[in-house]
Amino acid sequence: MAVRGAEPEVIWARPERAGRGPKPAFTRADIAAVAVRIADAEGLDAVSMRHVAAGVGCGTMSLYNYVPRKEDLYELMVDAVSSEHELWEPTGDWRADMMRVAEQTRELMHRHPWLPRLMSPVYGFSPNALRYLEHCLACLDPLDASYGTKFELIAMLNGVVTTYVRNEIDSAERVRNLPWPEEREQAVRIAYLGAQVASGVYPRMAEAFAEDSGPIDMEAVFRRALDRVLGGFTPS
Repeated sequence: MAVRGAEPEVIWARPERAGRGPKPAFTRADIAAVAVRIADAEGLDAVSMRHVAAGVGCGTMSLYNYVPRKEDLYELMVDAVSSEHELWEPTGDWRADMMRVAEQTRELMHRHPWLPRLMSPVYGFSPNALRYLEHCLACLDPLDASYGTKFELIAMLNGVVTTYVRNEIDSAERVRNLPWPEEREQAVRIAYLGAQVASGVYPRMAEAFAEDSGPIDMEAVFRRALDRVLGGFTPS
């Protein structure tokens, strides 16, 4: 709900604690660490101002002195986990470096399964996120392209990684909630699909399955997707 008279602000541009008074008892890093622990253990929906305040050891209303909005709390969380990005000296091979960035981002999202839900440009300009972007641009120094094109490459690569990981996380969650073994469900679904394809109603699908009916190597699919994105930016 919009607050009448409210003005937009960036949490990084405001003091650690609003108003006068004694030295703050907590830091933003303390608050972010608690919020991240809650999200890692219980999911993003469990992150409430009340829950975080209890973890920090203060009252809910006191927490608002440090973090005015829940959106600000999310921004603190994204910044906190963004510090886990490894920032190495670029090798001069921009494609190899960006593949490494993508693989590292995938690992980061699996460590913090809630992160794909918060992958928004709104949270992309915190201190650690800016260091990450600067690192990506340094990796892309050898690429003869404008900075606008480089930012587009970074965004597309992150989009592929986020989509892929979100599917991995959702699929794993679905399997955990199945009332029977995953193998039994797969067998039933494969049998149904096979019968439908063999019916003659879907001739192209039948050709596709006849061409290659083996298991799909999802790791290879992931790497091909990344390689195709990067290939689209490779000068001809």
